[in-house]
Amino acid sequence: MSSGSYFPPPVKTVSIPKKAGGERILGIPTVSDRVAQMVAKIYFEPLVEPYFHEDSYGYRPEKSAIQAVAVTRKRCWRYNWLLEFDIKGLFDNIEHELLMKAVKHHTRNKWILLYIERWLKTPFQQNDGTLVERTKGTPQGGVISPVLSNLFLHYVFDKWMERNYPRNPFCRYADDGITHCRTEAEAKLLLEVLAARFNECGLELHPEKTKIVYCKDDDRRGDYPNISFDFLSYTFRPRRAKNRYGKFFVSFLPGVSNKAGKAMRQKAKKWKMHLRSDKSLEDLSRMFSPVIRGWINYYGKFYKSALYATLRQLNRILVRWAMRKFKKLKGHRRRAEHWLGNVAGRQPQLFPHWQFGVKPTAG
Repeated sequence: MSSGSYFPPPVKTVSIPKKAGGERILGIPTVSDRVAQMVAKIYFEPLVEPYFHEDSYGYRPEKSAIQAVAVTRKRCWRYNWLLEFDIKGLFDNIEHELLMKAVKHHTRNKWILLYIERWLKTPFQQNDGTLVERTKGTPQGGVISPVLSNLFLHYVFDKWMERNYPRNPFCRYADDGITHCRTEAEAKLLLEVLAARFNECGLELHPEKTKIVYCKDDDRRGDYPNISFDFLSYTFRPRRAKNRYGKFFVSFLPGVSNKAGKAMRQKAKKWKMHLRSDKSLEDLSRMFSPVIRGWINYYGKFYKSALYATLRQLNRILVRWAMRKFKKLKGHRRRAEHWLGNVAGRQPQLFPHWQFGVKPTAG
């Protein structure tokens, strides 16, 4: 690489289904090319990372989706309106000339510039072996692509917002973003100028995933069509809450989205845990607790009760497992629930959702 003689091989394309329907095309580099991209990333990322905006959270060290949800929650309490936007096909439509201009602004290292340009121009290889030349975009699936996409949007959106709309705070996670506004008119104007800005830079707002939302709660009781939105698998909407004095009120809060809950329940169903009667309860815990813990660590941060339906399903699956495992419990659901509830009482550490407080009913 230091000699400049390394040429990246074609990038294999792989289609994966999107949650909302349709397909996403990933560009999968070879193992050796992933190593080469990682070398370039190790050199290049520290040069640009200090310049990135504090409210850019995607693909960054020491930044997370949970931080993005947390800051958005606080701002929804202070601002009545927001513009939710999604960039259509970001990785496929990044203008090479504009991106290289940004890269050259941060480094004069000749081999970094050489290889980034080569990676941008490397052709796609389809399943039949056909090579497709590329004139824009950076492969979604490449090691260095997240840094390059963040750099591109840093100048297209982050710095532009900071310079032109400093009174409208925003939160961006890769190609998904939230911009807060004080009035509906302000949000409509921002949508118009933002669409023009992205078009100017070769990008397009997704028409179905971009909308203006009213943050309705007990203090904001206006009647508007959009009073909820999804961001990072959380749904923000009016929810019943309780203050420190025990009084109930309606607040605008995030909770696990219906799509995310459905995806978790479908995954748990595919485990076929209830059919594993050859396994002990401890075996099931070792097999599935890491995934369950991951769900709770992410979706249990805000409005925990929204996650309860999914966790209760896990208990129902375990009850079915107990009914198949033990002859004395076969055909006796209430008896199996009672048995499992007693186990959860004695060993709450066995499953993460039991420690979370969602235990089987013991009677």
